[in-house]
Amino acid sequence: MSDAKTHLDGATIAEEDDGIRLDRWFKRHREGTPHALLARWARSGQLTLDGKKADVSDRIATGQKLVMPTPPVETAARPARKGRPLTDADVELATGMMIHRDASAIVLNKLPGLATQGGTKTEQHVDGLLDALKFDGPVRPKLVHRLDKDTSGALLIARTPKAAAYFAKSFSNRSAKKTYWALIVGVPDIQQGEIDLPLAKQPGSGGEKMHVHDDGLPSKTRYRVIERAGNSAAWVELQPLTGRTHQLRVHMAAIGHPIVGDGKYGGKGAFLTGTISRKMHLHSRRLRIDHPDGGAIDISAELPDHFAASLDDLGFDMLLGDIGIDAGEKGPPPKSALKAQAKAHSKQIRKARRGERRGRTAEGKPTDFVGKPKPKPKAKAGRPGKPVPKPAAGRKPSAKKHPARPPKAG
Repeated sequence: MSDAKTHLDGATIAEEDDGIRLDRWFKRHREGTPHALLARWARSGQLTLDGKKADVSDRIATGQKLVMPTPPVETAARPARKGRPLTDADVELATGMMIHRDASAIVLNKLPGLATQGGTKTEQHVDGLLDALKFDGPVRPKLVHRLDKDTSGALLIARTPKAAAYFAKSFSNRSAKKTYWALIVGVPDIQQGEIDLPLAKQPGSGGEKMHVHDDGLPSKTRYRVIERAGNSAAWVELQPLTGRTHQLRVHMAAIGHPIVGDGKYGGKGAFLTGTISRKMHLHSRRLRIDHPDGGAIDISAELPDHFAASLDDLGFDMLLGDIGIDAGEKGPPPKSALKAQAKAHSKQIRKARRGERRGRTAEGKPTDFVGKPKPKPKAKAGRPGKPVPKPAAGRKPSAKKHPARPPKAG
């Protein structure tokens, strides 16, 4: 056994690390320790929490005793990678997007065109701006979900490790509710419904593009048409019931109504002529999620300029937007919006019942109680369908003769 394995080190989990994964603890407090080395320690039983064998993916809790081997000197001395220093413009950008802040959470109204995380040739992103949002918090804030680069709207940031673990669980078990607004090309035949199409990574795209495939993961999206501009475009509300990559974009394109500005999935047909912007028209409008300290966060993000301008150019009424599929949870909408909704609902009912009166003939029998028709009146003697003729005046109808009865046996 080597010296590296016989010399042990220990630590007590602090409150600010409560709920995070064990490998995340090492990134914070033993920055030079490679993940491969951690995995080897875990497999060999040299990594323990309160005396029990631990795995790198285990969630840790305040007060637990962590025991680990002392890493090699050259490993421990390896410097951690650091991002570029923030400029005044970066700080202004980050704080300017903030629409909610409390002890455990921050909500940003992410700008379209700003990536959530870094990647190849991506210098500026939300993750790189989080140092500007630390304020008086104990640690650097952390992302708990993502939005596509060109999608705008509500983005939740956790301010503590405990909150990050809590929010991550809410997103994984689908208790967090997300509502999106989108402008789409054309108008769906069904005004409100659910899209249930499995999604998988498209081969040859390097995982950067999804498509509908029978062997893909189950994917469901609920939608509602808010308002339409003739047959050319519609403003819709979307609720992802699952959380697949590019789910809303793929689902709308799959039913023949791509999101305006989404050339990746809609091709040339995803753009409208005239004054409508060619930018993506997909916005995370509302986020509702339980709060780790009790209560809930329920916040709406205002539209970006290009999206708001497009709705205005198409003559859409903004008051109709917040009458959602489940708007009752947010409180009563404005009276003007209620009137518009009632008028549209009445119109749909009249249209559905058109011609219904003409169909209420032979099949609609009167009933005296549910499911059982009233008994028919007994028909009078005579030919069916004709009244029985009255006897002539002064004459009595002749009695019908019966055959003579046989005599009784003596």
